[in-house]
Amino acid sequence: MNYILSIMPSLFAGAKMTLILFFWTLIASIPLGIIVSLGLLSHFKPLRLILKFYIWIMRGTPLLLQLIFIFYGLPIIGIIFQRYDAALFAFVLNYTAYFAEIFRGGFQSIPVGQYESARVLRLNYWQTLTHIIIPQVSKIVIPSIGNEVINLVKDTSLVYVIGLGELLRAGNVATARDVTLIPLVIVGIIYLLMTGIASFLLKKIERNFAKWK
Repeated sequence: MNYILSIMPSLFAGAKMTLILFFWTLIASIPLGIIVSLGLLSHFKPLRLILKFYIWIMRGTPLLLQLIFIFYGLPIIGIIFQRYDAALFAFVLNYTAYFAEIFRGGFQSIPVGQYESARVLRLNYWQTLTHIIIPQVSKIVIPSIGNEVINLVKDTSLVYVIGLGELLRAGNVATARDVTLIPLVIVGIIYLLMTGIASFLLKKIERNFAKWK
């Protein structure tokens, strides 16, 4: 128990970095995902092709490779990121692509009659989106968004590859130093707690949206 208490400060510091990266990735990538999804549905073909290519790259290559490329590869051409900035940039780019595809499917599932009704009510495009379409899309996509949120909690562990001091790196350091698996067991418990809390909150949100008919 004394040993566990002695390593908890470093693990909590790593967990703090994990939560910060998780939080800002969600804050940035969900709105960007909505914007990109609208671009995918645009009538402007060059924009659609560019966005499809971006999504193909982001979804077709591992997030780990993207992290390595941004932090270690881009400095070759003079683009240099700090460790945290590189991690956040990679995560936002990656998850924006996934959220964009989820929202695109949600937008396409809305009947055309909804848009026609909005025109009858003389709502402009922005009013139609914010008051009619997006609330319905949100209800449709919540289960898929929830899966990506859970994945994001676990994917934050990948930033160890660029030396960022997150939860898994803190556990690995303690394990290598003290030659014991106890730190990794605690790391696993902390991840389970974080994903459990995220799942609980997402279920509550899903139930609240289920009331909307």
